[in-house]
Formats: sequence, structure tokens, C-alpha cells
Amino acid sequence: MDYLRKYVIPFRGLLIDVHHYHFVIDSKFFESIEYADIADGNVEVDVTLDRHERMLIFNFDMRGTVVVPCDRCLDDFDLPIAGTEQLIVKFGQEYEEPSDDVVIIPETASEFDLSSYLYEYIILMLPMQHIHPDDEKGRSTCNSEMLKRLNHQQESKDHDPRWDALKNLNIE
Repeated sequence: MDYLRKYVIPFRGLLIDVHHYHFVIDSKFFESIEYADIADGNVEVDVTLDRHERMLIFNFDMRGTVVVPCDRCLDDFDLPIAGTEQLIVKFGQEYEEPSDDVVIIPETASEFDLSSYLYEYIILMLPMQHIHPDDEKGRSTCNSEMLKRLNHQQESKDHDPRWDALKNLNIE
């Protein structure tokens, strides 16, 4: 059985009403996504499907943690994420994505796969920089050995004798 199959919502035959789904996204989910940037995590997702005659409105409430490498020390750490998203699925002639939050699917479709949207929403919740959070005293929780190496590397970069002669030039 394809693991991602459980994220497929069969909507044909559903009453025009609000339907609720709950998913737990874990390492198996991320392993099933081809070329995933995240390898592990535990994200709880509550999905509300508002079924209408000519469209489906999915509301996502996501919270949990994902394991990402620290951009500073390269050690993995649990990064908390949380957020909400909405996806509107309309029925039309053929598949089309007119905007980020609207998808048009063929009228003959009977199910909708949420897996790629769930992954995309998780990726979008990640901050630009992934850095270990500081502890309660304001100190970095990064790998101390790596921080020592980085500081040593920075100190050796700060003084480059090749540039010393240029520092004495006075340009005005």
C-alpha cells in the first residue's frame, strides 16, 4: 500500500456539509515524499472540508515539530511549527492552478490528494534560518565544539596580512 494514500480524500458521495479529518505527519510521510528536505517530524493536522455543490474548501490547522539541520552548527534539532492554510478546489474542464490557494480539478474527479499540499504548507512554515534556539539564560544551544571551530575560523579570517598595506592608504 502506498503510504501517502491515506492523505487522499474521496469526496464523491460526501454530503454537502462540513467534514473533519485528522492526520499525523511523521517520518514515514517525509520518506514517502520524493526529494523531501525534511526527514523527520511530528506534525498534527486538523483538516476541515466544507463540501459545496461546485467546490471544496479545505481549511488546515497544523502544529508540531520538524527535524531540520541547524544552519550554524549543522546538528539536527526539533523546530516547532504552527499555522493555518486554506485551499479552494473548484470543478472545471481540466486540472489548473490559477493561484496559490485555488485549484481547479476535472469534474470527473472523485478524490483529492492532500499530501503534496501538506508538505508544501509545512515547508512554507519554516523560517528562513534554522538555528538552535537559545536556552533560558540566552546562551546558544548549538554544538559547542562547532561554535569553537567557527570562532577560530573567524578569528583567522579577521587578520589577513595581504590587506594590511591597504589599510594604511588614506583615500580622500
